Amino acid sequence: MRIERLALVGCGLMGGSFALALRRAGLVHHVVSCGPDTAALEEARRLGVIDEIAPCAAQAAQGADLVLVAVPVKAAEGVLAEVAPVLGPDALLMDVGSTKRDVAASARRVLGERLARFVPAHPIAGKETAGVAHADAALYAGRQAILTPLPENPPALVQRAAALWEAIGARVRCMRPEAHDAAFAAVSHLPHLLAYAFFDGVAQQPEGADFLALAGPGFRDFTRIAASDPAVWRDILLTNRDEVLRQARQFRQALDGFEQLLRSGDAVALEDHIRQVAHARARWHLGAPPSPSR
Repeated sequence: MRIERLALVGCGLMGGSFALALRRAGLVHHVVSCGPDTAALEEARRLGVIDEIAPCAAQAAQGADLVLVAVPVKAAEGVLAEVAPVLGPDALLMDVGSTKRDVAASARRVLGERLARFVPAHPIAGKETAGVAHADAALYAGRQAILTPLPENPPALVQRAAALWEAIGARVRCMRPEAHDAAFAAVSHLPHLLAYAFFDGVAQQPEGADFLALAGPGFRDFTRIAASDPAVWRDILLTNRDEVLRQARQFRQALDGFEQLLRSGDAVALEDHIRQVAHARARWHLGAPPSPSR
């Protein structure tokens, strides 16, 4: 599994953490990266995340046995198109994007004969603080890494991709791209949208500053993800728009149910409904196995 040359296209939190994790596991010899932010790349080299700065994605990917695309999802197609002509016949190409139907479609449009070398991936990890300065070799340890293999992928290549994520501590699951996007609209994409909307709804009130001054740990924890990278979440929400809107309708139905109970003043019914939800939440745990349909 040792990687002689890892090409990171996008060296922020996710890509930087991947490189550091491979370094800690002793699985990578040389890391080269590229991106528009020269200062960030210089910082990545100073921090020991990368060894070399390339002027473009094609030069970074030249001769690489692993290329990791770690850019906002809307930018992925351009990167895939750029690396396709130089991607080696035995190289592994992966991304870390939070939506998968769109990236699979992009790959089909631009990768040509190298399509089979692309294994879409989504590690379920991150921080509200972006940038390579926050890269962490332990970011993926104990977390899920979702693979959404293409029918064209050789089984051995998918196994290789899975083995790499497992080697840095992740727990690998495979899903269809459509199932992935539907699930993460519910448990990740809509929650981010709600966090942005909720914080904005408080802050924009005339008394918003006073309300925020009184907020405690519960408010902090509830709104933590509202500090996430705006460009990343702009792309995720737009790319998975239909599924996010569908989940927003589900949320409105649930909120409407609570509002009706409040208007009725029925304390017994309200407590019963809260108890049902609290019980379901208490039984849930992070990393619970999916249903067989997934």
